[in-house]
Amino acid sequence: MTEYLWRLPSHGDGRRANPDLRLRGGFGGPAPVTPATDLRPERFGPFDDLHQIIDAVELTGLDGLLVPYDPLGEESWIVAGGALRATRYARVVVEFHPAFGTPVYAAKVSATLQRLSAGRLGWRLAVDTDATDERARGDRVGGDARYARAAEFLTVAKGVWNETPIAGAGFKGTGFEYSGDFYDVIDGGFRGILSGLSFPEVQLTGTSAAALELSAQHGDLHVFTESRDGCTAALADLRGRAEAHGRQVRAGLELPVIARETEDEAWARVERQWREIHPDGPDAATLSLGDGRWAGFAELGYPQDIGLVGSYEQVARQLQVYAAIGIDSIVLSGHPHIEEVHRAGEHLLHLADPAGRVLKEVTA
Repeated sequence: MTEYLWRLPSHGDGRRANPDLRLRGGFGGPAPVTPATDLRPERFGPFDDLHQIIDAVELTGLDGLLVPYDPLGEESWIVAGGALRATRYARVVVEFHPAFGTPVYAAKVSATLQRLSAGRLGWRLAVDTDATDERARGDRVGGDARYARAAEFLTVAKGVWNETPIAGAGFKGTGFEYSGDFYDVIDGGFRGILSGLSFPEVQLTGTSAAALELSAQHGDLHVFTESRDGCTAALADLRGRAEAHGRQVRAGLELPVIARETEDEAWARVERQWREIHPDGPDAATLSLGDGRWAGFAELGYPQDIGLVGSYEQVARQLQVYAAIGIDSIVLSGHPHIEEVHRAGEHLLHLADPAGRVLKEVTA
């Protein structure tokens, strides 16, 4: 059964096409007069908007949510911890860069979150970032070396997670040992309540040879973005590489979605936002790729170029096409998020996945 997650906004939300005009969550406008910790009645803090989206993800039946890595937005680890605390069933995938900290530190943070959330945390590594982001982080590792470091990062994180030193043995080489180009660990591993937990599912992205090879060796789920030619070729490449290592890697897809009761309503919504950015340009429909796919989402402030536009039934059929070619996990997005996640949960998912989303009778 295909799982469906929702991508949280990382720096503001709202109805406007221009991200700078999305003021929900305290972004884009003037500095607040009151501090974020103001707890007086009828006052709302920056997390309240995200909290409503997180609640909607769980209440409308989605399987989980993605907390994206964003150098200009909220810190994903902090939001992920809040999301795990605010939910009971939803999986929470935190996207972060390997330069976030040492793999031992990332594993330690994750062990605590796994213990407190009954194992609902997932990882997505943001390996391939642009040079501006790298310089701002003070990170000197570039090119394909980023993937070599990510491979070591995952090797070390899994190593200390799965190797439990003998209690009281001290530094005597009884735990995980590793010496690499980027990390060195002596007698690593977790004792007591932080040992024996399930390691987070590892998600990776990208279509380069280095990105696919990293997933083939270390990933559990590789997340693609839709392209004009589709993702079947990249998916076949991933499967071939994984088989060469005796592994299987699940496939995912990130998709912005604008779905309404009718196709005309959906395109009217697209056109309204499109005119904010291109008041005198061509119609938004000129970027239609057929089958409900539309290549203008990046112009409306989404991270992806291509997503789906249409009636709920049309979008659901295309989601079923993706499932049929082997897409196991789909991350949906849409703004404003609170309204769009309710639309997806209440009107779309039961059509895309009728067998898995039908409410079951409660028996005594």
